[in-house]
Parts: sequence; C-alpha cells; structure tokens
Amino acid sequence: MGRCDQAWIALVVVVWGMICSRSVVGFYLPGIAPVDYEEGAPLEVFANKLTSPKNQLPYDYYSLPFCGAEEKRRSKRVNLGQTLIGERAKPTDFDLRMHVPETCKLMCKVTLTGKPLKKLKKRIADLYSVRLNMDNMPLVVKGKTRAGSPAYHFGYPLGFVKDDQMFLNNHLKFKVLVHHSPYVPGATAAAATARVVGFEVEPWSVGHDIDDKSGGAVKSLTCPVKAGVKPQKVEDGATVWFSYDVTFEDSPVAWATRWDPLMNANPELKQIQWFSIVNSFMIGIFLTALVGTILLRTLLRDFVRYNQLEEEDEQEDVTGWKLVHGDVFRAPQAPAMLAVVYGTGAQLFWITLVTLAFAVLGFLSPANRGGLLTALVTFFVLASTISGYSAARLYSAIEGGEARRLVTMGSAFFFPGIMFAVFFCLNLLLWAYRSSGAMSFLTLVLLLVMWFGVSVPLVFLGAYLGYKQKPIEFPVRTNQIPRQIPPPPFGVPKASYLLVAGVLPFGVVFMELVFILNSIWQNQVYYMFGFLLLVFVILVLTCAEMSIVF
Repeated sequence: MGRCDQAWIALVVVVWGMICSRSVVGFYLPGIAPVDYEEGAPLEVFANKLTSPKNQLPYDYYSLPFCGAEEKRRSKRVNLGQTLIGERAKPTDFDLRMHVPETCKLMCKVTLTGKPLKKLKKRIADLYSVRLNMDNMPLVVKGKTRAGSPAYHFGYPLGFVKDDQMFLNNHLKFKVLVHHSPYVPGATAAAATARVVGFEVEPWSVGHDIDDKSGGAVKSLTCPVKAGVKPQKVEDGATVWFSYDVTFEDSPVAWATRWDPLMNANPELKQIQWFSIVNSFMIGIFLTALVGTILLRTLLRDFVRYNQLEEEDEQEDVTGWKLVHGDVFRAPQAPAMLAVVYGTGAQLFWITLVTLAFAVLGFLSPANRGGLLTALVTFFVLASTISGYSAARLYSAIEGGEARRLVTMGSAFFFPGIMFAVFFCLNLLLWAYRSSGAMSFLTLVLLLVMWFGVSVPLVFLGAYLGYKQKPIEFPVRTNQIPRQIPPPPFGVPKASYLLVAGVLPFGVVFMELVFILNSIWQNQVYYMFGFLLLVFVILVLTCAEMSIVF
C-alpha cells in the first residue's frame, strides 16, 4: 500500500471519528450563546424603543412616563447596526425571576400632567408599540391571521382609543416560554436549569383600586385582572399604577430553534414569495427567448453571409455587426463619470452578494441584533478596493488616463459623499424631533473615521493596482471618424429607452421590494434571505439580457 493510500485512509478515519465522537464541541456566534438560568435567577428585561407603523420616528422608552429610576435610563452598549436603526438596551423595573410566578405586582404610580400627558396622547394616537427584550428574545403579542395560522406582533400596543377616549395599557401579563436543559450525567445542577425560548405578553388597561389603608404593602383590589375590568383613562391629573403578571410555561422548542415560530408564523407570505419568484422567472424566460431570437435572426444570418467566400469580392460588408464594429468601443462623452459609476456598481454588487451569502448561511439571523446592518457597513468599507480597482481598469481602457486622479477621487468621495450628506441631513431632522434614531456625535465621528481612515485608503490602493495592470485591449479598433447615429424608429425619444429598459428589472424585484419596505416601515424583522438571493440572481440575469436587447 502506497503512502498516498495510507494518507487517504488516515483522513477518512479522522473525519469518521469526528462525526461519530460525542465530544465534538460546537460553537455559537458572538453575543447569541445560550444562557442557562437556575430557579430564582433574575431575567433582565430591556427596553428597546417605541415604534409605530404610522410614524417612522422611533422614540426612547423613557421619553414617556414609565417606571424607572434615573440611573437605569442609560442604555447598555449596542453594536453599530443597532445604533443606526435606533435600537437601545435600557434596563427596566420589571423584576422577573426564573420559575417565580407573579400576580398583579405593582411597580410604581405616575400622575399624568403637562408635557408627559401630551406626549402620551400623541404616541397613543400614532399607534406606537413598546418593544421590550429579554434574553435576546423580543416581546411579542400572539394572535391569528384570517386563515387561522399563528401571527406575532413585535411589542405591545401602548394604548387604544375607544369612543373618543384614550386608554393606557398599564398592566402586562407576561408569559415566559422555557425549555429545560437536557440532563448531563455527572452535572448536579444541569436538570434544574432552563433556557428562555419565548417571551409573550397580553396587554391590559386596568384602572387599579388601591388599598393603602391597611398599613402593610400597597395592594390592588382589582386583582386578579379579568375581563370586564375598568380601563385606565388617559386624562389630566389621572393617577396610573403600572403592574404585571408573570407565568412560566414549558415549551418543546429547543433554544437553537426558538426563533422559528416567529419566522414561520405566516405561511401565506411564503406562498406570495413563491408566486413572486415564479413571476420573476417567467420574465427571465421571456427575455432569454427574446435575446435568443435576436442572436439567431441577426448575428447568425450575418455570420453565414460573412462566411460565404464566393461573395466576399462582390459586395461590401456594410450591414450587420461590421457596420458598427468601429464605433462600439468608442469612449463616451463623460468617461471619468462612467468609470466612477461602474466602480461603485461593482462594489455594491459584491457586497450584496457576500452579505446575502452570509445571511443565507445563518450568520446574519435576527437573533444577531443589528448584525445585518453592521455587516453591510463593514463590507461596504472593505469593498472600497473593488470600487477603485474597477474604476481604474475601465478608465484606463476607454481613455488614455488624463483624469486618473479625478476618477480615483470620485470613486472615494462621490457616492459615499452623497450618502453621508443625505444621512447627516436626516440625522439633523431626527435630532430636531428628539427621536431615539438620532445618531450621537461619537457615532458620526466613527462613521467618518471608517470613511476617511479605511475606505478612502482602500480606494487609493485599488486604483493604484488597477492602473498598474495592463489596459484592457478591445477585440476591434475604433474608427477615427465617428459614424453618425441614425434617428430612432417612429420618432421615439432616446430618454424613453431608459424607462423601458428599467421596467422589466423592476418587475423582477417589485414584490421582494414590497416585503423589504414593509418590514422597514412596520419595524418588523425581514428573514427570507433565501428568496431574496433567488430574486437577486434573476435580477442580475435580467439586467444582462436587457443590456443585449437595448
């Protein structure tokens, strides 16, 4: 037996041993490792933000008169993606402990007057919801769709309006879904621990009748809260008592799949997604047939005519491809701008492809809060080399290089500058409205450091490498005298071709854009990255075929 065969056998034995071994250790992504809670262990509840489908401005949890000491109103550290979308992690006064149920536990009382009352009324009128998190699980209100399938609403409604009167949801019935850790022989406390796999709530509006004359602890005579209880009105001078119940329920859902019920809650959406993909696929088939027809009827006919040696000396090649071959690779009117746009497009293409690949593999799951946006910003900065390199390569091919510095500077500052200017103006508006989505000064400085300290040098590096390469050689020469372009048929203006060429690609991604924009507008979680990747591939093929047709 040769050494090569022995090496292969050893490799097979090692791999088989790793598969069969019970001591193989897995890994978890940073920040989303499971936590085992013993009985009585505290379960911290963090306030995220206030969101509304009617108003896109998120607000801080403590911008309204909720219970909470001043020292608790400072958010814990969050990542860049969470900061950009206005998420926070502020401690609250909810005192939840593992397997310790509570019934109508009073937190504090608040008297509604002045500006806090006006803010509260406005937030209730704008349909704001309160977003809370516990053990990296969002607080949800469970319901059902019209088809009877389970549906989940992230956060609970702040209040409601009935008969022109506003009411506040001041009593929360928490249900914590737990999954007991599997028993491990030799581990004494393993059987007593549990993991949080769900965090549900049922909001109530309760006008508490307080008994504070007994001399003991303050109690509510309204408890336990049942149907028909008097709701809590939102009016000037009203005294509001905040309270909550806590129950625990065993769940068969394992910790690794605890997000699956939230993500698979609406099968109707998946049916719509498949319909969208079939629609996009049919558009792609139509364009493929159109391109094939053009190639067969035009190019093939020209090739046959050019290969007829007996006719070469009798007629000139004044039709078909040879009619325009000397003008196809002529430099456009603004080659520097074309190079900058091309470089930025290449950069966006690769960051989209890489981000979708990581998302499909599960590295950017909703459990990793802010991970998607953090990955997009990071990949955009690191892919700046692609932008500089692609722009340099194209510009050196279509022109001699008189504006190399302009192309390099444009790749580094043109599109990023527009993005930062728009972002800064929107941030000023968020500051003016005192929204929690407003970026702090340190965050703006961090973004500028990433731009000027990382992105710009990488663009220069990519441009340097691009200019050092040998320029791309085109297969045909360009005529010195440009051929006059004939007018379009039927007098159709040239600008209309831009609109027509964009209709079909937009039709491919239209339905997916609806889901993405709805997720952003309604502050929901977008998680169907597999569908998005399929649509992206179809979009790329559609754009390539449209470039052939037009």
